[in-house]
Parts: sequence; C-alpha cells; structure tokens
Amino acid sequence: MPQKKSAKKSTAKRTANQGLRHITSINDLTNSEIETLFAAADRYLSELGHSAVKHRIARSAKIAAGKILATLFYEPSTRTRLSFESAALRLGGGTISSSDPATSSAAKGESLADTVRVISSYADVLVIRHPRDGAAKLASEFADIPVINGGDGAHEHPTQTLCDLFTLRREKSSLKGLNVVISGDLKGSRTVHSFVYALARFAARIEMMPGALGMELPGHVDWRLREELGQRRDGDARRDAVYVAAKKPSRAKPDVVDILYMTRFQKERWSDTQRNDYPTVDKAFLATGRYKHASVLHPLPRVGELSTELDEMPGAAYFRQAAYGVPVRMALIAALLDLEPGLSLKKFAKGFEASEYPVHVQPRELGLDCPNPNCITHDEHDGKYTTNGFYVVRPDRLRCFYCETDIEDLLSATKDGDDAFFASESAARKSGYRAHARAAE
Repeated sequence: MPQKKSAKKSTAKRTANQGLRHITSINDLTNSEIETLFAAADRYLSELGHSAVKHRIARSAKIAAGKILATLFYEPSTRTRLSFESAALRLGGGTISSSDPATSSAAKGESLADTVRVISSYADVLVIRHPRDGAAKLASEFADIPVINGGDGAHEHPTQTLCDLFTLRREKSSLKGLNVVISGDLKGSRTVHSFVYALARFAARIEMMPGALGMELPGHVDWRLREELGQRRDGDARRDAVYVAAKKPSRAKPDVVDILYMTRFQKERWSDTQRNDYPTVDKAFLATGRYKHASVLHPLPRVGELSTELDEMPGAAYFRQAAYGVPVRMALIAALLDLEPGLSLKKFAKGFEASEYPVHVQPRELGLDCPNPNCITHDEHDGKYTTNGFYVVRPDRLRCFYCETDIEDLLSATKDGDDAFFASESAARKSGYRAHARAAE
C-alpha cells in the first residue's frame, strides 16, 4: 500500500501558515473543545446578554480591539455572514466584507488562492462561503490567518453545527443521549452532514427522514458514521435509517423525540424539480405522540417546510437557534485569536484525532481524480492550485483531501518503487504499474 506522503503542491507549498488552526470541518474540533466554546458562549450570554431576551447578545466587550474579521462570501447568506460580523463587533473588533462575487475580483477570474493570500494582509481571521465542496480547505492552504468554513458546497457547515449543538444543549440541558429526527434534503444539505458527525460523537440516536427519494445521506457520510464513528445502522439507508452507538446502548428513548431538525429543499444543488412531495411540518404533525415534547430546529431560511403556525409554540427553537449564532461565533473567534486565557485553540494541533489518515498524492495523468464533480479540484480557476491528494482510509478506499468524498473498491500498484491507486488492474497495467494483491474484504 502507498506510504504516507506530504500534500506537496505543484506550485510552491505555503509555509507561513504552518501551525495555524483552521476550522473547515466539525471534525477539526474535539468534543472537549466544543464544550469549552459553549462554556464561553454561555458566559457571553450571561455577561453581555439582553435582560429580557435570554438568547440575545445586547452589549459589547473590548477584548478584540484592533482585530479584524473578513467575510468572503461567494454564495448568498444572511444569518452566517451577519452573525459572524456581529460577533466580531460584539467582541470589540472590526469587520470587512466581500459578499457579492459579481462586484469582486472573482468576476475577473481571480482564483480563490490568490484572493485569500491578499485578504491575509487585511484581516486577522477569515470566514469563507463558497459553492465548491472543499473550497475552505483550499483557502486554508494559502491563508496566513485562521480560516473558518462558512459553508462549502454540499460538504460541511461546521459553525452552523456548533449553533445547532449549542441550541440542543440550551433546550435539553445536555448533548448526550438525545433522540434526534432529521428530515428534508439530507443529500444536498451541508448543515446535515456536519450535524450527524457531531451527533454521533455525542452518543445521540439519529433517525433520518429524507424529504424525497434521492435525498438520503450521501454514501460516504453513511460509511463514516458506521465505520469511523461507531454507529450501527438500522433500517434502509435510502428511506428510514436509524443510527445508534454500536458498542454501548443509547440512553435515548425511540418513542420520544427530543429534537426535530428540519431542512429546506436545496434547490441550488438540484437540477430537477423533486420538490413536489417535500414534507411540511405543522401543528398537526407535532401533535402526534412521539413529537409532543420535541424542540424544532431549522438552520433557516425556511421555504415552506415549516408552517408559520409553529412560530409561537414553546418548542419552536429555530429563531433562538439563529440568535445563538452570535455568542457561539464570538467564542470561536476569541478562541482562534487567543483573546482570553483558557479559551485558546492554539494548543490543539490536530483537532479530532479519529479523522487522521496518511495522505497520498497521485499524479493526475494516472487517471484517478476526485469523483465529486463539484469538488474544488475540478474548478476552472482553482483546480490548478490543488494537489491530487487523498487520505488513505483503507488499502482499497481513498478520501479526497479537499471535499472528503470517498473513492471505493480501489487497488494499489507499484512501479519502480512508486505506489499508486487504480480503479482496475487493467488501468494499472496501462500505466506500467503492477498491482498489489487486493486487501481481504
């Protein structure tokens, strides 16, 4: 099997950013780090919160004086961009923003790599949203400041998951052992992908309810839940999958739903019109036995899947969830910039250790690329800045270094001491490589 190699770039590998802490995935944070961030967010709500509206930050501190947060958004955003900018201002810092690609140098064809190198000279921390999966990871390779993923394609949205988890904790007093039902577009929703990884790590029972056929969890997300995060899947992955911890019984009660997490139809990620049968949650739905005491979460915006008649119900937590974006993101900014004693993320070099795999870089001329057509590696302008790099998950399974899409059922081969992966033995022979024996299933 190929040996560990560095993710060496075709262009000069950046060295100035070595040792920086970036948040491109929820798995860049350990459980204990998440709890530390939440303790800080609780404190901000207590010290700076509104006297009558308990979920709202109403005053400002001065600990970030002289610091600047930059938001670089290639896709529309209201809550993520404004809550990050509010968070920076509430900490006493400043903000700069590029929120419309049509009026930025992206319209001239400037690469993301060049843009973030420039912004690194203007700010102290960068939040990026981009339509390409893996764009945040690419940005982190070229930035000289911490990069936070504000949503990249259908990949992940880690800070939304922090807001979701914080809301769960405030609504239900604990993150562990909850029964969470997730409904809607599970394939196209990056918020769901980050969320299920985190829920599994906090020992939740996760029940999936796709909004329509074809909207179930992507195969590589399902695989990671089962093979890396210790989940047993009951039911059909395409319809009604339930994930529970395989090695220890869950404390969650299947007949009592603690959280209903609803997502919208991701029309920007679909080329067809599969919205006709998309579910709607209303009072009648929540009146059924399992959902009577459930809190309802939604990353917003909603586009018809949540009835407005729910808004005044005690369990409707989605506007509180959006408000919690400010204290949670305040805590994350403060931690990345080392603004408070005991809150720094700098001492944690690698984050969630279970995500660590050796990296293999393979010449593109050998014919193996990321299979995700929306991966940043396939971008007209930015693809040339990426390596053809993969995490070696198993001898027959690779994971894209950028978008984390898996390639399955591969074989490894060798030629003159160099190792590579191929989809078939004939493909290996065509390139002059001799296949190793396949690993046993």
